Amino acid sequence: MKALSDDYELRAVSTSRQTTAKEAEKKFGVPGFDNHLDLINHPGVDLVVVTVKVPYHHEIISAALDAGKMVFSEWPLANGLDEAEELTKRAEASGVRTIVGLQARYSPVIRYARDLILEGYIGDVLGTTLVGSGMGWTGVTDHLNSYVYDKANGVTLLSVPIMHTFDTLQYLLGDFSTVSAELVSNQTEALVADTNTIIPFTSPNHASIMGTLTRGTAVSVFYRGGISRGENMRWEINGTKGDLVITAPSGHTQLAELKLQGGRNQENRVEDLFVPESYFRNHLPTGMPGNTARIYEQFAKDLREGTYITPDFAHALRQHKLLSAIETASLTGMRQQLS
Repeated sequence: MKALSDDYELRAVSTSRQTTAKEAEKKFGVPGFDNHLDLINHPGVDLVVVTVKVPYHHEIISAALDAGKMVFSEWPLANGLDEAEELTKRAEASGVRTIVGLQARYSPVIRYARDLILEGYIGDVLGTTLVGSGMGWTGVTDHLNSYVYDKANGVTLLSVPIMHTFDTLQYLLGDFSTVSAELVSNQTEALVADTNTIIPFTSPNHASIMGTLTRGTAVSVFYRGGISRGENMRWEINGTKGDLVITAPSGHTQLAELKLQGGRNQENRVEDLFVPESYFRNHLPTGMPGNTARIYEQFAKDLREGTYITPDFAHALRQHKLLSAIETASLTGMRQQLS
């Protein structure tokens, strides 16, 4: 917020307990509330930022929209397609502006890669392959993160790292046209190390997804839970004239420090491609905080200029439909066609 002080000012914070609300109030110098309704109804709050666990999104976002407040929701927007559709309709009916936190597309590496593709650096895009690690969803966790092991909570290997990455993939290469998938759950329980308890493991820990994009590009993606001793993300984009490679220490594209390499024409290997300084804003932080800052920056610009560039709830709904199609493809064994 400090980097965006010309456009934003923190007006209030809300937690679930009075003690933490008071701590936040003291730390940030703004009113601290122990429930979301008091924050939503604060007359100085224009934009409600929802950064709680996904099962609580629907209640809080609904209340904010009903109060006529703009909403920034972390991704996933909702716990399932039905909730996402309902929240999107509610937002449209209220007429307020919304944002969904799909910030990986604001990485300077991703922006530069997109421009290279548009400029013809690799020619016509033929196919893309990606292998990534989800970092979590292994046989051992802690109490704080144990809720992601229950598929019913909507925070899965598919819904978080894969869908953040798929939003970025589509930003670079276009939307999915067809999709086939295998979501595999080959561990049935996990150890919560700090409490020494065993919990059910119902969320998938491996995903193999294939498909085509609207421009005919072939897509092949594999994600595993945990961490690899090899590369934790390698993404190749192959064209008629060259190749781009994006690597990272994590399959969470929205969080990881990305590295870009490329090669074309007669070059027989990829070399490091350095992002020009023009893709960075001097006053914004680097890395993951910078991606989040840039989505806020774009939203402020949208409000000033009347544009709709920032991903909103309608955009999030399209991603939820893709997520649902992948789940259906895995459940039925049938390729899904996307409109």
